Amino acid sequence: MPKQRFPEAEERLFHRVFICMKCGAKIRSDLLKVRDGKAKCRQCKTKQLRPKHKEHKA
Repeated sequence: MPKQRFPEAEERLFHRVFICMKCGAKIRSDLLKVRDGKAKCRQCKTKQLRPKHKEHKA
């Protein structure tokens, strides 16, 4: 059974957090910048980002 999370923790962990699909780096950016392709990974310079998953996939 998953534990209850506080709304403040949810926002800090998942709001505006994206993961690079190439190297797995975590980037905090605006959704509009990611959709427009203006945000890129600091490590590998790719623009392929996905939102951070809220639940662990088993």
